[in-house]
Amino acid sequence: MLRKDPLQIIPFSTYGTQQHLYLRGRAIEDEDIDLGDKNWWSVVVNSWKRFETDEIRGTPIRFKLNADETVYCNTDKEGYFLIDQTLKDLKLSTDDEGWFNYEVSFDTESQRRHIQQENKFTGAMLIPPENAAFGVISDIDDTILQTGVASPLKWRVAVNTFLKTPQKRKALEGASEFYSVLHKGKTLNEANPIFYVSNSPWNLYRYLDVFLRQNKFPKGPVLLRDFRTPFDRTPRTELVHKYHEIYNILKTYPLLNFILIGDCGEKDAYIYLDVVKEFPNRINAIYLRSVEHNKKMNRMVNLFSDYKEVPVQIVEKSEEAFSHAKSHGFIA
Repeated sequence: MLRKDPLQIIPFSTYGTQQHLYLRGRAIEDEDIDLGDKNWWSVVVNSWKRFETDEIRGTPIRFKLNADETVYCNTDKEGYFLIDQTLKDLKLSTDDEGWFNYEVSFDTESQRRHIQQENKFTGAMLIPPENAAFGVISDIDDTILQTGVASPLKWRVAVNTFLKTPQKRKALEGASEFYSVLHKGKTLNEANPIFYVSNSPWNLYRYLDVFLRQNKFPKGPVLLRDFRTPFDRTPRTELVHKYHEIYNILKTYPLLNFILIGDCGEKDAYIYLDVVKEFPNRINAIYLRSVEHNKKMNRMVNLFSDYKEVPVQIVEKSEEAFSHAKSHGFIA
């Protein structure tokens, strides 16, 4: 008889309010992936394991929010779960940064028998504190993480993603320091929320989480997308991933303005311009990292040459972003 792998629940870091829960994650078999193993073959094998997942389909999941409040849901055909609902009279205890921690577990005995550890996993949902002056929504690839999405045939993306550990990946110069000062804000005590929104698949969630912590980026929700195969028949979101998440964040916090950060290599600029139109007077500024691609850079310069709706800064060196943010009163 084949040995079954132990089961695990991976709660993704999310965001919400005192009245609205937005909890998501995935239930899969534990393939014992060691993200710190530097052996080249182990790196390749671990990369394969991240995408060859054995999901736990249609299983009940229990969420313990506090001593008095418990909610339930089932995983879908790919093992994902989502709670997106408003509950009255919630009493969620948060830390100074606004993080609410909850417990999640399998709710059937058959799953519990395959767990070779305590049936308890910890998730975190961000509720921005009242003293937050603004929020930050940021892309990841080539915005804070050197990826190579502008490279021919995206060969650098494959090399960096599949042949390097998160500890070996390079953060763009000055990025973590810039995000840290934005998080602290002008008063140095604002705890401004940072949201990381990427088109990378959820399979890379733990990989990116290690990278962010390793490079001392402020903790924030990491919002990725479902990795769809050609035969995937699960429902698509009405909007493409980045639009959907960014719009949802702005609707969740209608009294909070935002700074948008991306790069000049893909579609960030066009998405952000649409966000400004959809949410007038809600965007304080747009920052776009330059890329090593002359044609794309010329296109970005022309796109924003006469743009006056919100301040836009195309950033070649982080010092430019620091100076711009200070001059607009975002940081001290």
